[in-house]
Amino acid sequence: MKQSIRLFVAILCLGTIMVSCQSKQLSKDEVVEFKIDSLLQQMTLAEKINMVHASSSFNSGGVERLGIPELVMSDGPHGVRVEHGRDWEVDTDVDDAATYLPKGLTLAATWNRKLGYEFGNVLGSEANYRGKDVILGPGICIVRTPLNGRNFEYLSEDPYLAGQMAVGYIQGVQANGIAACVKHFVANNQETWRYSVDVSMSERALREIYLPGFEMAVKEGKALTLMGAYNQFRGEHCSHNDYLLNKILKDEWGFDGVVISDWNAVHDTKQALLNGTDIEMGTDLSMKPNIDYNKFYLADPALEMIKSGEVEEKYLDDKVRRILRLMYRINKFDKRPAGEFNTAAHQQTALKIAEEGIVLLKNESILPIDATKVKTIAVIGDNAIRQHQMGGGSSQVKAKYEVTFLEGIQQVFGDAVKIEFAPGYEVSKTNQVNTKLVSEAKKLASKADVVIFVGGWIQSWSTDYTKSDWSENVFDAEDVDKPNMILPFSQNELIAQLAAVNPNTMVVLYGGGPVEMGGWLPQVKGLVQAWYPGMEGGNALANIISGKVNPSGKLPITFPKLLSESPAHVFGEYPGVDEKQTYNDDIWVGYRYFDTYKVKPEFCFGFGLSYTQFEYDNLRVSQDGQLVKVAFEVRNSGKVAGSEVAQVYINDPESRLKRPEKELKGFDKVYLEPGQTQNIEVVLDQKAFRYFDDEKMEWVLEPGTFNIEVGSSSKSILLKQAIEM
Repeated sequence: MKQSIRLFVAILCLGTIMVSCQSKQLSKDEVVEFKIDSLLQQMTLAEKINMVHASSSFNSGGVERLGIPELVMSDGPHGVRVEHGRDWEVDTDVDDAATYLPKGLTLAATWNRKLGYEFGNVLGSEANYRGKDVILGPGICIVRTPLNGRNFEYLSEDPYLAGQMAVGYIQGVQANGIAACVKHFVANNQETWRYSVDVSMSERALREIYLPGFEMAVKEGKALTLMGAYNQFRGEHCSHNDYLLNKILKDEWGFDGVVISDWNAVHDTKQALLNGTDIEMGTDLSMKPNIDYNKFYLADPALEMIKSGEVEEKYLDDKVRRILRLMYRINKFDKRPAGEFNTAAHQQTALKIAEEGIVLLKNESILPIDATKVKTIAVIGDNAIRQHQMGGGSSQVKAKYEVTFLEGIQQVFGDAVKIEFAPGYEVSKTNQVNTKLVSEAKKLASKADVVIFVGGWIQSWSTDYTKSDWSENVFDAEDVDKPNMILPFSQNELIAQLAAVNPNTMVVLYGGGPVEMGGWLPQVKGLVQAWYPGMEGGNALANIISGKVNPSGKLPITFPKLLSESPAHVFGEYPGVDEKQTYNDDIWVGYRYFDTYKVKPEFCFGFGLSYTQFEYDNLRVSQDGQLVKVAFEVRNSGKVAGSEVAQVYINDPESRLKRPEKELKGFDKVYLEPGQTQNIEVVLDQKAFRYFDDEKMEWVLEPGTFNIEVGSSSKSILLKQAIEM
């Protein structure tokens, strides 16, 4: 009888659509909402419940009777992840060797919005090819401490840079009819105690530092899905947090998409029903091979809670409506583009991002290497031959190939330069010095014209490398933080010894952030930050070292000299006490702390060298209604073509609440031939000048003088002009 009534109501709804269409021209969105109403009317309570929880490792449920398919999700942020079967077993009969893109910090270091879009476009196309609906990325949590194990996949310490790079990524993914899933909302800034840590911070820190990137992703990027984080926020888990998900995300920002929990991040049925969780994902792997998805919090327990009247069905209807809306938006009921998989064009995108993201930090006339003058190069260090594609946790990517540094430099120089390799150190659980390897490396270095040491952290996190296997963690990886900023395997001592036997020594570092380098930095002539540069990383590095490509990357994070000088550690309480973490550093994250408190870092935010020189001139600041236009000129005054990232900061010299010395509010990357000058214009709206007053609990724009500062990094301000607001 109930089914007959539902069918009758559905027919009436369809009839209403037809009559409405005849009487007026309905928008596409209105038609979709009518269709959703029709489907909801036909669904049983059990069928609705089936749609709001996982049905396999990376699928959420559908309704076969009504032609509603499952939603298919995939890691990760940097490539369509290794194919899993329905219950976590890796498939063996599929081609899942995807394009392995550079990791998040590498993308952010390009400061190139267009590359953000191209990055996402590769992911969207390959997700289509693989039959996915949702890409679980980008990750845009703020880089708060250098120790966070997942810094490598995030974008910046600065919310504006993180948000702007995420917008391009999201738009690129979604242009292919695939939903991007922005993660992890919010304050997922450490892996220690990640499933349970309770984060507290001021409302000002939340609004000025930790939320803006997500707000840009939602409002500018139009992200269709968002992932709740593991941690708690002010006493409530983020994946069902009323303040974050209902009040801010859905009510204040108007987000009408889908909130997906991180895997196993739901802990309470009633909170999940009421507090904004739309799909519960995850699997208790201890249940393998007989995983019962009906035991999820949003499965049978939710069904019984609604049947009993404890929670109204309208909360479930809202979740199902959002999921159906998502399906219509990504053309789940229609034919989507076929997509392309690991094409030459996609690989070229990976190469371009790596080339623009690699940062030259020091160069005392050692780079680029001239093959007509240098005849022998000693390449030393395990990372010169190590692949990182399958490391890091959920960001692991199975690639058809990954070019190592040694392969790249051998290819670019060919027979013109003799290149010899020695590992120098051993990646071992004991983290002890291998004197035989050190001796061999020093002998090789002493005979070479140039020594290139290639070290840093590693990402070989797999079943062979788990944190229980190691006395100290040496990985950039999910679920574990690093113990310190000291290079593992006694690399510091090795670098110093190499520089002592050959003054023409330079260093290339892989890794998801800074290391302490004061002991050897003055002794080496060059330093390159490679991050994790993806499948074409070796070629990208070789192109830069040989001068084939002019480096243009800029740091998206500050490199402190010592861990103790990082603000999260200066102000104490990392990783917290008794699984509680108070952000005493407040808004003083990254360069906001270093610049305001006059602490000199090793390398400042926004810094990066080039093989040419750039001059800034002719700053003009004008007001046009509610907008401020900042115009200036950048000239390539050197002899080599290259790209420059011009950065615009705001300084408020006097305000009721203390503000940072400067805050990034605009940037642009321009390519210039030698002698070429280009006019750059950055438009700032009123939001760029505001701060959040957590005493009044509102955004405030105080009248008075503001300084517009333009430069090549946070410490290199080249133009400055005051403006009255």
